[in-house]
Amino acid sequence: MREYIFGANILENLTTGMYQDSKVIYREYIQNACDQIDKAYNMGLLKSNEGRIDIWLDAEKRTVSIEDNATGICTADFERTLADIANSDKKLGEDKGFRGIGRLCGLAYCKELIFTSTAAGEDVVSIMRCDALKMRELINASENGKKYTASEVLRNIYVFDYEKTTEKDLHWFKVEMIGINDENTDMLDFAQIKEYLSFIAPVPYQNTFIFRTEVEKHARLIGYHIDEYMIALNGEPIFKKYTTNFKTSKGEDEVFNIAFKEIYDSHNNLLAWLWIGVSRFKAVISRDCKMRGIRLRKENIQIGSEDALQKLFKEDRGHHYFIGEVFAVSKDLIPNSQRDYFNENATRVEFEREMRRYFNSELSKIYREGSDINSAFNKLDNYERKEAEFQEKKKRGDFVDENHLKSAVEEVKKAEEAAQKAASDIEKKKLKAETEQDFVVSQVITHIVEKRTKQKPVKKQELIQNTQQPLKKRRVDIKLSAYNKNERKLISKIFGIILESTDEKTAEMIIQKIEDKLQ
Repeated sequence: MREYIFGANILENLTTGMYQDSKVIYREYIQNACDQIDKAYNMGLLKSNEGRIDIWLDAEKRTVSIEDNATGICTADFERTLADIANSDKKLGEDKGFRGIGRLCGLAYCKELIFTSTAAGEDVVSIMRCDALKMRELINASENGKKYTASEVLRNIYVFDYEKTTEKDLHWFKVEMIGINDENTDMLDFAQIKEYLSFIAPVPYQNTFIFRTEVEKHARLIGYHIDEYMIALNGEPIFKKYTTNFKTSKGEDEVFNIAFKEIYDSHNNLLAWLWIGVSRFKAVISRDCKMRGIRLRKENIQIGSEDALQKLFKEDRGHHYFIGEVFAVSKDLIPNSQRDYFNENATRVEFEREMRRYFNSELSKIYREGSDINSAFNKLDNYERKEAEFQEKKKRGDFVDENHLKSAVEEVKKAEEAAQKAASDIEKKKLKAETEQDFVVSQVITHIVEKRTKQKPVKKQELIQNTQQPLKKRRVDIKLSAYNKNERKLISKIFGIILESTDEKTAEMIIQKIEDKLQ
């Protein structure tokens, strides 16, 4: 039987062509390290919370190393484990990684990739060096006519070595990328990598996120364990950077509570569960807020970008009203090879159907109700501001003529009518919040109302009822008193024409400039 050949280009697909973002290599190697830490716990090599992953960046030397204190790899298995491709011993549904291809991803971003390891009880440190430059040369040569198989390329770039050690009790594994490519310098940017890991990696919530204990408590309640690991970048521990305060397109907002939801399939099996931050939902969360969006996670490692679930909302903006996380539970929700979403299967179809139903009914209602009541209060604020401005203008004598006065009164009356309707809507929503069983919507409405009642209430003052009553003194009589009566009458007429010809803001600017020149 003919032996089938995998050409050299398959290696390009598994390295250079595998990922669009070079930072993904951190996720891949962290994922592998976490699997080994879990095994070290099960084997008794580590006690609870002893496992750790250390990442070191050296921008000057252009190196990256990722090291764990898990099981390590014994000498007998070292070459087979690392040299073979897609021949992993990991099990689907049990391990975070299972395809056996992720370890090669570093070859795309450096000149040399080195794996080093030792296992407990052994006196040997095993070393595998991979010549990434040579790999790319052979792949290019293969594309230009000189054909190489994938096996031939690997045999040319792999070098194995073994060194004696006296530290038999140690067990660890290290990945080193030497000579990071010039075009991948962002991999050496400490701030950028820390930000990336703060949401991608399976790390604990930072202490300043006051709802972390509630998330952990709910996970225990439904029998779910949130995998968390000690991961440090250049010695600095990494935490999920969730906070309670954030910016929206209409100002500051805050998470004052959190809500939970379990997602089940048609057979009542738990597919996923999630938490969302409950805020005032004033507006869409600002793009520069790194925690915005409901993030998708499997084994507490983020799947895709922050917008992986946005497509399940009818309105794109809906996703950006929220902060939260979805934890995929079902073993049949399988991350694809690029880990940017799940493989297509019947379970994914059910997951998407139930998530769409929740997003476009319950969540849509939450942010719409929040938006509506915030809008109602804004109308009260608008009336108060316009009425105060009117009174101040009247007091200063800013009105040019009777028409100007009448126009201003009508504008304030419109704002008053809108405010009265808004006040009525607020009362209806308050009553609705007290009687309905929609817990989250009730929380939002109650919180907004309580927050507002602590502020200074709107004071409604009486408007001028007789708009036909002549002004006691026109603006020109106050500010241009040096001119005679006929001159002031002409200037006032000019001001009136300006007011009729443009918007009030522009008219005020023009009138002010004329006054400055004439004074």
